[in-house]
Amino acid sequence: MIYEQLSSYIKKNIEVSDEDLSTILSYFKPIKKTKNELLLAQGQISQQTFFVGKGCVRIFFINEEGKDVTRYIAFENQFATALVSFITKKPSQENIQVIEKSELLTITHEDFNYLMKLIPQWREFYSNYLEKAYVNNANRLMSFTTMDALERYNQLLKINPAIVKRLPNKIVASYINISQETLSRLKSKV
Repeated sequence: MIYEQLSSYIKKNIEVSDEDLSTILSYFKPIKKTKNELLLAQGQISQQTFFVGKGCVRIFFINEEGKDVTRYIAFENQFATALVSFITKKPSQENIQVIEKSELLTITHEDFNYLMKLIPQWREFYSNYLEKAYVNNANRLMSFTTMDALERYNQLLKINPAIVKRLPNKIVASYINISQETLSRLKSKV
C-alpha cells in the first residue's frame, strides 16, 4: 500500500517510465515508528528523507528562549527531511519527530543523489520538491511578519485544517508561532 502511495505521488509530479519508477521505488525502505520517536536529533547530519504513508511527522527546532518551534508538518503522502542539513551535509539545527504512530518510507542521501544521476526525471522531481519547499517557507515567513495571530490561525484552517484537527494544541501553537493560551482564545472565537 505505502509503495502505491509513493508511486502515485511521484507520477503526479513527473513523467516516468514504469521501469524507472520501479528502480526509484526499490531504493526506498519501509519503517514503522511510534509516537514521539525522534528520526533526527539536532546536531546530527540529515542522512535520510522520509515519505509519510500513514501518520504524521514534524520538523522543529528550539529557539533562543528554549521554546520549541515547529517549522513543518508532514501528513500522509508528503515528504519530510531536515533539508538544510540534507543538502549541506552539516549538523542539523532541527529535529524530526514522529507525532502519530507512523508508517514511512525512507531513502538515504547517497541513494537519493545516485537516483538523480541514474534517472534524469528524478532530478526534475527534486527540483519540484525544492521549489515547493521554498514557496512554503517563504509564505510561512511572510505570514509571521504580515499577519496577526487570528489571521495566521484562519489561514491555517483554510490551507491545512488537518493540523488543527489531528494535532495537540501545543504543536499547533508552535506551528503558527503563538502561545497555547492565545490559541485557546482563538479557537473559542472561531
